[in-house]
Amino acid sequence: MGDNFVSVRDLYKIYKMGSTQVRALNGVSLEIERDTFTVLMGPSGSGKSTLLNMIGGLDWPTSGSILVDGEQIDLMDENQLANYRRNKLGFIFQTFNLVSTMTAEANIGFPLRFSGVKKVRRVERAKELMTQVGLEDRIGHKPTELSGGQQQRVAVARALVNDPPLILADEPTGNLDTQSGVVIMQLLEQLCKAGKTIIVASHDPRMFDYATHRINLLDGQVVSDAQYQESIQHLG
Repeated sequence: MGDNFVSVRDLYKIYKMGSTQVRALNGVSLEIERDTFTVLMGPSGSGKSTLLNMIGGLDWPTSGSILVDGEQIDLMDENQLANYRRNKLGFIFQTFNLVSTMTAEANIGFPLRFSGVKKVRRVERAKELMTQVGLEDRIGHKPTELSGGQQQRVAVARALVNDPPLILADEPTGNLDTQSGVVIMQLLEQLCKAGKTIIVASHDPRMFDYATHRINLLDGQVVSDAQYQESIQHLG
């Protein structure tokens, strides 16, 4: 297997819409090495978010297999998946998904409650991570008191709180201005260099400047760079 951290084999996800079948994933196979920063690139509806959710154990495939760090995700029950998400995984969403009534510190420390971590340590860990994402002076602020870029940095810190080896990010720059987007990409690049495996679903071409690998998705299938460029030109 080499040092493949994520192995996806012949993955299908078929949704039934009335009498129609929608193939969100149509036979995807791919390998992602440990300590790399991979961009899943594709237009809206290409299957990239679906694939990310499958790797994150948030959705089940219709068929096919997903191995992460030697564990087969698609065979896990709810309890095993909850453990997997808690120990192996940090998830960053386009819409930040912060709790509006909680401070940045409480938002970051929140996942640690489920691991039974005492409050003193939760606060300590939140402070460490706020410093890491350059927001140590915003620790007591609520999401409404933060800019979009700052909220996304809090969301990155929350994704790191359990020190997971794998970070999944779904359009993490989608709701951000240009400069804030660059800050998030640089942060993801630094995390990769520090030993995290990063997978980002995006259609922001600037991601290529920071990523180590690229996988193109169109209509639920992996395609070559040439096929992807040709298709995008037709769309344009």
